[in-house]
Amino acid sequence: MTDTITDRCEAKGLRMTGQRRTIAKVLEASKDHPDVEELHVRAAEVDARISIATVYRTVKLFEEAGIIDRLEFGDGRARYEDAEREHHDHLIDMNSGEVIEFVDPEIEALQEKIAKKLGYRLKGHRMELFGVPLKRV
Repeated sequence: MTDTITDRCEAKGLRMTGQRRTIAKVLEASKDHPDVEELHVRAAEVDARISIATVYRTVKLFEEAGIIDRLEFGDGRARYEDAEREHHDHLIDMNSGEVIEFVDPEIEALQEKIAKKLGYRLKGHRMELFGVPLKRV
């Protein structure tokens, strides 16, 4: 990925206000999967005038434009990540809520094999695994 969220918004013709640019930069800098409330906290640290309503409207706009992906990990909160991030899957710790990103070539190959067996060419997928830590002896 060589362009930024802001670049992709502009390329799609979205009007980029200063507050939208701030929210885009916060999303770009995120290494986790923030929800709207966390995005608001981070954006307000940069510009205290950004309201939570502005964050809600902005993430909806970015999502509808295909700039960010909305993720649901079963905790009742929608979380967001850059739609142009390199492919990865998610393992969600059901005790702590921690989200672990991973890539496994064997799983990727198996998904391709299954799609082909069923008569399809795989164009994409999203995998979310939910688990609890193994008890240590």
